[in-house]
Amino acid sequence: MERWNFGANRKLMIAPSGTTVVGVLKKIMENLDKDDPSRPTATATPRTAVLAEDAIVDAVRSAKFNSYPPTMVGLLPARRAIADYLSHDLPYTLTPDDVFLTMGCAQAIEVTIRVLTCLGANILLPRPCFPSYGAHASSNNLEVRYFDLIPEKGWEVGIERIEALADENTVAMVIINPGNPCGSVYTHQHLKKIAETARKLGILVVADEVYHHLTFGTNPFVPMGVFGSIVPILTLGSISKRWLVPGWRLGWLVTSDPNDILRKTKVISLLCVCTRACAHSQTARKLGILVVADEVYHHLTFGTNPFVPMGVFGSIVPILTLGSISKRWLVPGWRLGWLVTSDPNDILRKTKGAVPHILEKTGEDFFSKIIDILREAAHICYDRIMEIPCITCPNKPVGSMFVMAKLNPSLLEDIIDDMDFCLKLAKEDSVIVLPGVALGMKNWLRITFAVEPSALEDGLGRIKAFCQRHAKKQ
Repeated sequence: MERWNFGANRKLMIAPSGTTVVGVLKKIMENLDKDDPSRPTATATPRTAVLAEDAIVDAVRSAKFNSYPPTMVGLLPARRAIADYLSHDLPYTLTPDDVFLTMGCAQAIEVTIRVLTCLGANILLPRPCFPSYGAHASSNNLEVRYFDLIPEKGWEVGIERIEALADENTVAMVIINPGNPCGSVYTHQHLKKIAETARKLGILVVADEVYHHLTFGTNPFVPMGVFGSIVPILTLGSISKRWLVPGWRLGWLVTSDPNDILRKTKVISLLCVCTRACAHSQTARKLGILVVADEVYHHLTFGTNPFVPMGVFGSIVPILTLGSISKRWLVPGWRLGWLVTSDPNDILRKTKGAVPHILEKTGEDFFSKIIDILREAAHICYDRIMEIPCITCPNKPVGSMFVMAKLNPSLLEDIIDDMDFCLKLAKEDSVIVLPGVALGMKNWLRITFAVEPSALEDGLGRIKAFCQRHAKKQ
């Protein structure tokens, strides 16, 4: 066997693929019966506003956004528009300097964790929690301490638990509101209590608000930034959910800190550095390999030697080729590049150019329609789950697009746990549900209701039939 002197950087492999949401869903998808004639096709979510689509087209055709931006924290008009948009819900006004543009909320999470990491530090994360926080903390050697949310109280934060977990090395706590995966929405009173607790402990609050304003219960959405005068807040968000465009990869990291504590503690300076450093790392960071062929100027040759891609020699030695459309098409600002062994880095700066128009001009009728769809779907989801004896739902979802439901495997034959349940459900009934173990909640299920009502009824009907077939005989 040949010996190679390189390999993947294990420190950068943020989590085993089988324990991530993507890894678990891939395993479940592979268990689907592809020959099942009744297997449902993918159901599209409602389409985004036509105005948003037109804004992207106009930004591209304007040719104003084809060059490199003057700063890596984002285009000034886009940052100004986001500052104005978020300031509507705050008791003070944000400025463009408070806004850092990111490649979706995913990069905002990565930047936040990098900025907060220091020797011996720890961070408090909710359980259940979007797993990217724990994965990035692990890769940066930032200790994670989990506090369990309280299902019986609308998945609220247990303040006493926060106080018990924190010590002199705790740098921050994370809250996700509206809640993914719980479908919860916190009250003004509860958020204020969280802010006051964080101030007492001397830690900042990271507020993941990617589902901002997607609420349809009695609690309105209250941004954590409202309490920025009590404790410094880092707010993470994007246009992904409210505008139904996760593929556009436009997110933000915003500082709500009227007392200027983050600037005094150098957090702002480090945010500028890390936003720039992470700008192209989302894919490449997983590949600590040695041999790289940079072919960004591919085919731009005008001498006697033709361009020969290094990939021609892939049978001799493993090749990682880097390239983009930047040079050959003269559009470096579009930020579209690729690694041939992984997914393309589809960050298009045209999205940022369209942000002001999207945020300022999208009508309330679009948002109201989405809320009405989600409200109806949440009712259907909760009511149908309540008809299934082995699954219980502590609360009707009032925000985001998900609900957490408790599975009781002891009521079922041949079902060991939540993972086993989801694998067999996919195989027998072609329904995809995320097992709670992927979110740190064994024997729970995360169910999404962001689909058309008819498809949701069909899927939940299949889950009910599956549970009836596997129910233990009395």
